[in-house]
Amino acid sequence: MAKRVLITGGSGLVGSRLTELLQQKGYQICHLGRTARELPVKTYSWDLARNTFDPDAFTHTDFIIHLAGAGVADQRWTPSRKKEILDSRVLSTRLLAKALVDVPNNVQAVACASAVGYYGFAPGAEWFTEESGPGTDFLADVTRAWEDEVQKIAQPVSRLRIGIILSKHGGALPQLMRPVKWGVGAPLASGQQYMSWIHIDDLCAMFIHALEHRLTGAYNAVGPNPVTNRQMTHAIARELKRPLWLPAVPAFILKAMLGEMANMVVFGNRVSNEKIVKTGFTYQFATLESALHLLLAGK
Repeated sequence: MAKRVLITGGSGLVGSRLTELLQQKGYQICHLGRTARELPVKTYSWDLARNTFDPDAFTHTDFIIHLAGAGVADQRWTPSRKKEILDSRVLSTRLLAKALVDVPNNVQAVACASAVGYYGFAPGAEWFTEESGPGTDFLADVTRAWEDEVQKIAQPVSRLRIGIILSKHGGALPQLMRPVKWGVGAPLASGQQYMSWIHIDDLCAMFIHALEHRLTGAYNAVGPNPVTNRQMTHAIARELKRPLWLPAVPAFILKAMLGEMANMVVFGNRVSNEKIVKTGFTYQFATLESALHLLLAGK
C-alpha cells in the first residue's frame, strides 16, 4: 500500500509542487487546511482559532510535511500583520504537536518548514551554519518561536530553514524579474547583500529526502552557491537578454516604500548547505545559471 503524506499549507507555492512530485513518486497525498474538500486533493480541516482538527487526518498517515504560515512578503508589516505572521506559525505547529499526541497514529517522521531568517540579517559575507545563533530582528524572533514549537513534536522531526525560493509560479523570482524585463532593473541598496537561493524542485526534493531518511534537527534548505543581490540581478538580465543601466535603488527609498519589511531586501545572509549535503542530498540545480535558464526559458 502506498505511504500517505499529510501536508499542511498544501495549496501554497511549495505545497502544490510537493504534492505533484510526491504523487509522481507513488505517495498518497492529503492536505490539512481551513476548509475540508475532496478535490483536487483530499483535504481535512483544522481551525487554529478554535484549536480543533479532524482526527481522521492523522490516523492513517505515515509522514507529515508542515508548511502552514502566512506569507512574510505578501503585505506590509503592520502590527496586525506581524501578529498574523507569528500566530499562523506558532499556533499551527502547536496544534499539530497536540494532534500527534491526542490521536493514535503511525507517523514515522515529520518535516517542518522554517526559514534562514532565523539567523537574522548580516551586511557582510559571514557564513551561517545550523550552529549559528539566532538574530534579533522580527523575522528571527518569529522563526525562533516557530522552531521552539516544532521541537515539541514527539515524532522524529526535521526543520528545514528555507532560503529564497526560485519558482516561475511565485515567490521572489517574478518580483526580481519584472523590472528587469521592463528595462528598469537595478540592484537593490548596496547590491552586496547575499541571497541564499534554492530552486523549488530542489527544495521539494529536500523535504522528501528529510522524510525518507528520517532526518532530525535543523538543516539549511539553500543551494550550494549563494550570490549577492547584484550578481542575482545581472544573472536574470543575462538570461532575459535585457540591459541594466539604472543605478542601484537606494536603501532609503526601499525603506520608505516597504517600511520594516525592507530589511528583507536591503540586508541578506550567506547560508551554508554543507550539513544537508553530508546526508547524501544531491542538487538538480547546483548553480544559479542552471536554475534561471530553466525557469526563465521563453520569458
